[in-house]
Amino acid sequence: MHAENSKKNFIRVFVTALLVSLLIIAGTVVLFDPFYVYHKPLPGLKAVLNDKEYQCTGTLKHFEYDAVIAGSSVCENFNNGWFDENFDCTSVKAIRSYGATADLMYLLDMAYEHRDLRYVFYNIDPSSLYSPTETTYVSTGCPVYLYDDNPFNDWKYLFNKDVLMEKIPFMLAKSRSDYDEGDSYNWAQWKTFHHLMCMTMYERLPEVAKMQDDHMYDELARRNTALITGMVEAHPETEFIFFFSPYSMCWWDNAYRNGERDAVLSAERICIEELTGYDNAKVYFYQDDADIITDLDNYMDTIHFSKDINHYICDSLKEGRDRVTAGNTDSVLDGMYELSEQIVSDYIKEYYPD
Repeated sequence: MHAENSKKNFIRVFVTALLVSLLIIAGTVVLFDPFYVYHKPLPGLKAVLNDKEYQCTGTLKHFEYDAVIAGSSVCENFNNGWFDENFDCTSVKAIRSYGATADLMYLLDMAYEHRDLRYVFYNIDPSSLYSPTETTYVSTGCPVYLYDDNPFNDWKYLFNKDVLMEKIPFMLAKSRSDYDEGDSYNWAQWKTFHHLMCMTMYERLPEVAKMQDDHMYDELARRNTALITGMVEAHPETEFIFFFSPYSMCWWDNAYRNGERDAVLSAERICIEELTGYDNAKVYFYQDDADIITDLDNYMDTIHFSKDINHYICDSLKEGRDRVTAGNTDSVLDGMYELSEQIVSDYIKEYYPD
């Protein structure tokens, strides 16, 4: 009998200790909440944002803001403070690496569920206009248990060794450093921007393909554009500022060599013509800035440019430089066509001589 009681006491103590330990672990995660699933940063702690798939939705639900910077990885090197100063707002980022339209609309819908927005600064990647119009969070393995409001599937977060032993200490250490909260999701400090790096990342096609049908992306472009215009129409109180970021001339050289250049420009035309028809939307076009895109020292690959270019874009948006309207859409896109011709016949030869 004594042995049996000892066994029961041991089990009781073990179970109690286990439950208390789990409670402490979960409580610690909820208290510090490095992914901001339950609350904004505690007083005295900084908003340390470096993992967009895990943190973006939490910031949209719990942070204080009236503006969203939405886009792909080319938007990660914006400093939120630049927009805050230029537009007298408080901004957070809604980032999706691929920049797919449906994914960004999902994030913006979430933002509108929790906040009234004065501004949306929205980067349009060409590929986003001819990508599928369904969200990709599930298919790409994102932690969707953090995206909903169901507390019963948060156990993967609450009892996660990496969260407890790495994410929380990292957040605490950064909070005691000179970390700039405006540099949310910034990765530029770990990258090299140089023409040799860009060329290394560019697998140039050995032959030039026949130019494909310039309307092959039109239907997808219309469907993706409809997602965007639906958001614009649903929120007339918000000023939407759309911009096409400057991809390098290597990207345009590739679009020419693989025969997609004309189809890309047609997709962009469809989107721009629709967006310029709204009073609460402005469109800016930086793809045709020859000084930027022909200088490969601005890039780490064919798409991603240095933080200086991000700053230039933000200031240009404030100053209204390179705005596209219904009246100049043709000249802007025709000019991009001509520049792409110059790229393949002249500019690119500095780096890829025949």
